[in-house]
Amino acid sequence: MSEMINNRETQQGLPEEKKQLLKEIIIDLHKGKPLADVKKRFEKAFGSVNAEEIAQLEQALMKEEGITPEEIQELCSVHAAVFKGSIEDIHRADADKQPGHPVHTFMKENKEIDLLLNFKMQLHLERFEKEDHRDNILKLLTDLNLLADVDKHYSRKENLLFPYLEKYGITGPSQVMWAVDDFIRKSIKEVKRLLEEYTPDKKDEVIRELTFIIQEGTEMIYKEENILLPMALRTLTEDEWLKIAAESDEIGYCLTAPETVWKPERHQLKTTEEAADGYVRLPTGILSVAQLEHMMNHLPVDITFIDENDVVRYFSHGKERIFARTKAVIGRTVQNCHPPASVHIVNKLLDDFKSGKKDVEDFWIKFKDKYVFIRYFAVRDENGRYIGTLEFTQNIAPIQEITGEKRILNTSN
Repeated sequence: MSEMINNRETQQGLPEEKKQLLKEIIIDLHKGKPLADVKKRFEKAFGSVNAEEIAQLEQALMKEEGITPEEIQELCSVHAAVFKGSIEDIHRADADKQPGHPVHTFMKENKEIDLLLNFKMQLHLERFEKEDHRDNILKLLTDLNLLADVDKHYSRKENLLFPYLEKYGITGPSQVMWAVDDFIRKSIKEVKRLLEEYTPDKKDEVIRELTFIIQEGTEMIYKEENILLPMALRTLTEDEWLKIAAESDEIGYCLTAPETVWKPERHQLKTTEEAADGYVRLPTGILSVAQLEHMMNHLPVDITFIDENDVVRYFSHGKERIFARTKAVIGRTVQNCHPPASVHIVNKLLDDFKSGKKDVEDFWIKFKDKYVFIRYFAVRDENGRYIGTLEFTQNIAPIQEITGEKRILNTSN
């Protein structure tokens, strides 16, 4: 079984004429042709189609037909309705039955998310529609507080799974699914606000938002389990799944957790302590690799560096990072580390740095219980040539609380 997991076979896929036909069907959806007609045409032409072929064709539409990720995202639920029941259950190597495997964990979480959306929340929404009294509002708020954990599920998908798919040229899922994930996250926050500040005139809006969350959250479960995860299992090696599993704890889990640590028989990853030793010689001193790593990770700030080609090359790994980072982002372009809706901001900042228009840009935001100061610095060599950007992130809430002076050593500890 390990050979099947770790070796990637050459995929022949559909014959060229059927690929063209499937592409035409997706374009028909884009043009607004009746769903029933398109579905009938699909069922007549295809017995089944696998998840990878659908993803590749959607990716081709974005590249060749000029259809944007946002437009693909709007059609994604329609695509699912046409293809549902026709997608092959391609080789999974029983990963969904291996406790601790990332796919097993994703699917275990999806069961809990589905239960929360379609049993608890749907029931409480129906009661709220009949009578919007305080008890029903509180039950919905409880549901939403639990559902907010879906951010961890989506973050593991976005920051761990998507980067590996992108290494194999599969970018469609990250561009499309991330946008939907963000819409769901935004709706959860918005409807929580509406319920916390509830007035009767907001009832219809609350119902619309909750209905959207239930529908889109349920569709996302289907898309993950029938398109994304089978395609990832067909593409990623066992080593890559091991790395994803090893880094998942840092982001966390949604409503449940892995039953055990996944340990395939054929392989064990080296720990970080087994990294190559050696020394780094700098103009102002010499440090061992271990000293340098510990020094960077003990800084009271988070640091990330991207090179002149916008590729993430390094991030510090302190005990309490403000924003999640995983090793999977190393070698990934910074644009693909951000949701599609904010990529234009990232590009504008980098353009200003590269052109010399700016050398620094600052932001400050409230994040959970923190007040986060985010600074970006253009890094230039001795000749002024741009060689990258340094991101510097710090929780300044404790600093803002400092008053007076402290001139003596605290000896009470």
